[in-house]
Amino acid sequence: MVSKKRLLFLSLIVSSGLLISCNTQGSETTETAPIGNRKSPISISSVKSEGAYIKVVYGQPYRKGRSIFGDLEPYGQVWRTGANEATEITFTEPVLFGDEPIDPGTYALFTIPNQENWTIILNNDLGQWGAFEYKEEFDYLRIEVPVETQDSPMEAFTIAFDEPENSMTTMSLAWDVVRIEVPIHFFGTN
Repeated sequence: MVSKKRLLFLSLIVSSGLLISCNTQGSETTETAPIGNRKSPISISSVKSEGAYIKVVYGQPYRKGRSIFGDLEPYGQVWRTGANEATEITFTEPVLFGDEPIDPGTYALFTIPNQENWTIILNNDLGQWGAFEYKEEFDYLRIEVPVETQDSPMEAFTIAFDEPENSMTTMSLAWDVVRIEVPIHFFGTN
């Protein structure tokens, strides 16, 4: 009987710890919650406008004093755009992503970082771990965006949306001293 009590006690301690570690943090548009024993927490960023909803789910790695782009994440190679599983982005309505029309749906969001610009990739192959199984033939869309340099490094890789204004928002991806922005135009519902 003593061992059953110990097991019950240990399971309560473990359950309490898991519940505490799954609390979400962040603002209305960004949430972070660790899942299991992953080193990088899962984060969600979203925006609503004109009847459209966009949500990005990604693993949020931390810099931890490392040099990121060009070193940890090599230039010219496909990146999962975060950590853990490949990042996924969902659009509930058609939008202009950059200057390109996007159909509603969920896509894997990959990037190819470079010094001057990044290639943003929406890919139809969902449920991938990292970019290890990435296949270009499943690409739905590719666009190029310029790189901006930030004055101070950002510790956590972050995807965020600006508050919608005039049927537009900007999705920004920032980490270390690098920031890129993708303009998104909402069509609105009739």
